[in-house]
Amino acid sequence: MRENIDRFGGDPGNVTIFGESGGGGKVSVLLAMPAAHGLFHRAIIQSGAAIRVSTRARANALAEAVLKEVGLGRADFERLHTLPVERLLAATAPAARAVGRTQWPLLDRYDFGPVVDGDDLPQHPGEPAAPEIADDIPLLIGGTREESAFFLADDDAVWNVSLREEAVHQRISAVAGPEADDVLAAYRTAMPQAGAADLLIAAMTGSNFWIRSVLLAERYAMRRRAPVYMYSLDWQSPAHGGRLRAHHAMDLPFVFDNVDVPDTTAGAPGARELAARISATWIAFARSGTPDNSAIPAWPSYTTKERATMILDTACRVAHDPNREMRLLWSRVVKN
Repeated sequence: MRENIDRFGGDPGNVTIFGESGGGGKVSVLLAMPAAHGLFHRAIIQSGAAIRVSTRARANALAEAVLKEVGLGRADFERLHTLPVERLLAATAPAARAVGRTQWPLLDRYDFGPVVDGDDLPQHPGEPAAPEIADDIPLLIGGTREESAFFLADDDAVWNVSLREEAVHQRISAVAGPEADDVLAAYRTAMPQAGAADLLIAAMTGSNFWIRSVLLAERYAMRRRAPVYMYSLDWQSPAHGGRLRAHHAMDLPFVFDNVDVPDTTAGAPGARELAARISATWIAFARSGTPDNSAIPAWPSYTTKERATMILDTACRVAHDPNREMRLLWSRVVKN
């Protein structure tokens, strides 16, 4: 890319990498990899911040469990190449169950993925702090307000708004443990008109997406080097009667300025206008390392004091430390 990008009007000295969901996790990891340093100069993480990945000990245990699941011993590991990919994929879930949950289930990502090996990846992407080698890379990070609506769409009780309160508590307990009562109380206070399904979507978004983005932005901001910019896409899709809300991956049509996507943004009032603003903002950041442009209000960088967050909606605005109580609560949960 560095050798040829100038032929297409690009600048090999000003490269931006960005990714959504699993792609955001990959960007998080690349920021911490010495071999990748200098190959890119800005980074955008959309709905996929990674704080921790696998450790060598866990990766070895998972490998042993997969071998056992497919009936191979250590001496036969090369035979893995001969197995159908479907067989290998089928072995991963039982192998992970056999090894058990990690100590930090809300922070750890990618059981079968990057490993902190002390060489290619010397540390976790955001643990115990942001990597020093990324000090010179401006970062744009955020997600959508109701990420988990996408993943809960195939749950009939959620989709049909018939979920019972006890089911909400049970599901939140699975991620928040002894803090479940406090978590549910906090969301009920913040969303007094919300039904059970909305409470579950909000809480699962907080635990599975939002808190990792906040923590990673916080840890980069604490280094006080390159600027960090935080956002939340709050615009809600009217598709399917509004059931999907501001769902996971909804940012992609806006970033690429192509909202003719069925079942999410196609034909939605205001979608084209917001896409023009968001795509212009991503381009501005890629060009200069700051998202400021005439399409949006002035966007302050994220600091641990002000926690400025750009709310991307029909009317874009800056909020300071939005959902503070939830931030403090989930920060406590993930540590415990």
